[in-house]
Amino acid sequence: MNDKEMSVYEHLGELRKRLIIVLVFFAAALVVSFFFVDDVILYLQRTAEAKHLTMNAFRLTDPIKVYFQFAFVIAAVLSAPVLLYQIWAFVSPGLYEKERKVTLSYIPASIVLFLAGVSFAYFVLFPFVVRFMSQLADQLGVQQMIGINEYFQFLLQLVLPFGIVFQLPIVVLFFTRLGLITPQLLVRIRKYAYLALLILAAVITPPDVLSQVIVMIPLTILYEGSIWVARIGYRKAQRATEQEGNE
Repeated sequence: MNDKEMSVYEHLGELRKRLIIVLVFFAAALVVSFFFVDDVILYLQRTAEAKHLTMNAFRLTDPIKVYFQFAFVIAAVLSAPVLLYQIWAFVSPGLYEKERKVTLSYIPASIVLFLAGVSFAYFVLFPFVVRFMSQLADQLGVQQMIGINEYFQFLLQLVLPFGIVFQLPIVVLFFTRLGLITPQLLVRIRKYAYLALLILAAVITPPDVLSQVIVMIPLTILYEGSIWVARIGYRKAQRATEQEGNE
């Protein structure tokens, strides 16, 4: 067996070890989530957006489906730092010492951005969407019968993607440090990016201009912030390349 084959097997073994650590921690987090998932669901049912709604179970399995859905979401959120660290630990041997320190700092920044995205979607956007839907139902003379499964599924589908969207600065910085994109490229495609963000805002919000503007503002700030972050990362990458060339 040659060195290349050994290297491949070693990488696969390392990947397997990292995956096992993540799965074990996820299983432990899932067990922990069962202790307070009831409180989370009850709290969400008592919020201003939901307390005037009567939750119905249209199928016998709806309550347990919601229960396990939230348990898995809570476990995934608790496991996210471990997952990010294991990804970093897997790729870090191929990085320089300075790059290891820089990329390790991405983990807390990614968690903060995820929480910021989820908080924005839940505390700012979600109330507007619920209010719009309720007003539209009243205008049409529709008596709403809210299914608990449908309500919470809609909540998660609206809120969780924003935690991912808010990772844009981290993703841009990572690809900039790898040399795959440049700040100049982000500036050149700015108008196309704005169009894409506008379409995204229209898709994830009801046909209400105010809601779309509310979503478009943070998305625009995120993109402009990504350009600023990319410039910093690009300058640091250039300096690192120059230092390597001088050594």
